[in-house]
Amino acid sequence: MAHILITSGPTREYLDPVRYLTNASSGRMGAALAQAALERGHQVTLVSGPVQITYPPQAQVVRVVTTEEMLQACQELFPRCDGLIGAAAPCDYRTRRVSPEKIQKTGQPLLLELVETPDVVATLGQQKGDRWMVGFALETDDQRFRALTKMEQKSCDLMVLNGPEAMQADTNSVEVLDPGGRTLARLQGTKLHVARGLLRIIQQRLIGPQ
Repeated sequence: MAHILITSGPTREYLDPVRYLTNASSGRMGAALAQAALERGHQVTLVSGPVQITYPPQAQVVRVVTTEEMLQACQELFPRCDGLIGAAAPCDYRTRRVSPEKIQKTGQPLLLELVETPDVVATLGQQKGDRWMVGFALETDDQRFRALTKMEQKSCDLMVLNGPEAMQADTNSVEVLDPGGRTLARLQGTKLHVARGLLRIIQQRLIGPQ
C-alpha cells in the first residue's frame, strides 16, 4: 500500500477582501483519483483548494485557499508520502499588492500588477528524493511539447495531458506521457474511468505489485 498525496481544485488569489483571481477547476478529477487510489487499497491525502464537490470520506482532506497555502501544506505532507499526483490547477498569478479595502469603481480602467505564484509541483520536484510524481498539463496550444517540457522542469515521472474542456466537466480525455516522450495510454470517459486507468498505469510503473 502506498500513501499518495493528491492536489485538487483551484486556488484563489485575492485582489481585495471580496474579489479574487481563480480558474474553473472543479476538483472532480482529484476526487476521482482519490476514489481510484482508495479502491486499490492506498492511503490518500488530498490538498484541495475551494471546491463545491464532496471528496471520498476515507481520504484525509486538507483545505487551502491560496497557491502559497497549497505549497506550504504539500511541503509539510510530501515527506511522509510515497508519491504525488498533482491534479490541482493552482492560480499562476497574484496581485503584487492586495487592497485592504474593497476596490471602488471610478469609471476609469483599473490596472493590476501581477506576479507569478510559486509552482507547487516544480517546487516539490526539487525535494522528491526517491518519491514519484505525476503531473497534469492543461494546454491549449503546442500541447505535447508543453507537456513534455513541464515534465522535465517539474521532475515528474509521468505527465497527464488534457485540455480546457476538462474543467467543470464530468468527463475527460487525456494522454499519458513518459519522460521519453512515449504515449503510454489515451484515456477517455468519465473522470472516474480515466482515474482508474491512470492508477493502473501508476501501479504498474511507479508503485509496483501489491
